[in-house]
Amino acid sequence: MSEYEMEKFEEGLKEKIYSIRGFQVMLDRDLAELYGVETKVLNQAVKRNKERFPSKFCFSLNSKEMQNLKSQFVTSSWGGKRKN
Repeated sequence: MSEYEMEKFEEGLKEKIYSIRGFQVMLDRDLAELYGVETKVLNQAVKRNKERFPSKFCFSLNSKEMQNLKSQFVTSSWGGKRKN
């Protein structure tokens, strides 16, 4: 990977990191994309291997957190871009 490609990759990765409950987190769909698997496959792996995913590294959003996260997008769809 060239230096330019690496910079673009890192920029794209940074855009997928959110601050929730004081933690820097990534959504399951973004992690699944990063690893080249479907989101449901990633979530199934987590459920089957809970001992490998401590709760401080893996948690579900409550409805208020979900609404706050959605408000960070320009559109209400999950495909939207983050507001700066």
